Amino acid sequence: MANSTHTYTADVRNQSILININGDLVPREQATVSVFDSGFILGDGIWEGLRVHEGAIPFLDKHLKRLWEGAKALDLDMEISQDALADRLFETLRANDMSDHVHIRLMVTRGIKSTPYQDPAVTIGGPTIVIIPEYKEPDPSLNDRGVRLYTVYTRRGYADVQDPRINSHSKLNCIFGCIQAAKAGYDEALMLDPHGHVATCNSTHFFIVRDGEVWTSSGDYCLDGITRRNVINVCKANGIPVFEKNFSLMQVYGADEAFVTGTFAGLTPVFEVDGRTLTHTQRGPMVDRLQALYKELVVSESRSNTNRSR
Repeated sequence: MANSTHTYTADVRNQSILININGDLVPREQATVSVFDSGFILGDGIWEGLRVHEGAIPFLDKHLKRLWEGAKALDLDMEISQDALADRLFETLRANDMSDHVHIRLMVTRGIKSTPYQDPAVTIGGPTIVIIPEYKEPDPSLNDRGVRLYTVYTRRGYADVQDPRINSHSKLNCIFGCIQAAKAGYDEALMLDPHGHVATCNSTHFFIVRDGEVWTSSGDYCLDGITRRNVINVCKANGIPVFEKNFSLMQVYGADEAFVTGTFAGLTPVFEVDGRTLTHTQRGPMVDRLQALYKELVVSESRSNTNRSR
């Protein structure tokens, strides 16, 4: 992870964090799940990445809505309400005395199986719900260095094979893309859809800027990322032309600016794709503007949800 959007500085406080497993707070070194857990055996589960800002979790309702939609698609009974899970998240933060510069990985699997087999019918008990909060701040130097993307052979596939709109634990296609990009000396993978149009990256969403317009993929072959959707909405609210559409690598290579989005780092500029340097080799005016607008949205969202965190 030399220069990815998930690059961070190690924090010694993370060695003593308490991890929430099905409502129980457990020290990091003792936090385990069963070898019969559906997530371990099959990658049968869903997850969300969350940021903590000034004691609040921005866009939590949207994250939980997506989590529940994924659970419903997988016929996975959460056995807990959204409000109760939100309370559990904040209880975990309070137990760790965390209020800022924190990233949470919220994971839900189908639960423990009586035997290693894929049929949900052999699942015994309820789902496994794990909350891992860590002190993590994005590497600030990425704003000046940017990230370098490499187009990989692994495609984002059709919904009747494995629906890319579900934020599932089964991420092998993204892992293949990540490995290929890293072996080629790049920071992250740019992935195409089955028709050769740009879809998304292996762990972030991709945007380009051409002639004052912001473009991102049609969304047919990628997760509808929370930050992705927020950036689209910020553009609409501020009179910035934004389009969800099909576009090709040729149009990427000729772009004025490019950036990726994700819950962890927000907006991160991209300066190079497949060895082609984009028009702006430093942060361009659109990235600067959108970063500022997105930060304003995060602050506003956090302040409007402050009471919930108490």
